[in-house]
Amino acid sequence: MSVYILVVDDEPDVEALFRQQFRRDLRAGRFHMEFAPSAPAALERAVDVGDPSLVLILSDINMPGMSGLEMLPEVRAKRPDVPVIMITAYGDTETRKKAIERGAEGLLTKPIDFAVLRQEIDTRLGQPA
Repeated sequence: MSVYILVVDDEPDVEALFRQQFRRDLRAGRFHMEFAPSAPAALERAVDVGDPSLVLILSDINMPGMSGLEMLPEVRAKRPDVPVIMITAYGDTETRKKAIERGAEGLLTKPIDFAVLRQEIDTRLGQPA
């Protein structure tokens, strides 16, 4: 079984950054990362990836069209089994409150602390790095 982490962000350099940060994990096959450039694409992919292989969704909040906060209740309704962590450049109290109210498990601020993110992923996978 392949384990997937879905990363949602409209910025094209995000994929390269994540692949660089997790290159050893990806090369070792601990998990696969998929990237969606928009909230609608992420919703489609979240439904397509079957249980239980999708273990985590990481989503930017500010995206054109549908924002991550607008996507959040929809993805939680379609995949309540998959935790969602929101990523934002604006980690203010109001944004955090909105994200949690809409079903996010947490909120990471940019620039992303990849050590914290790695701990989250390791927790989801149930294995040490």
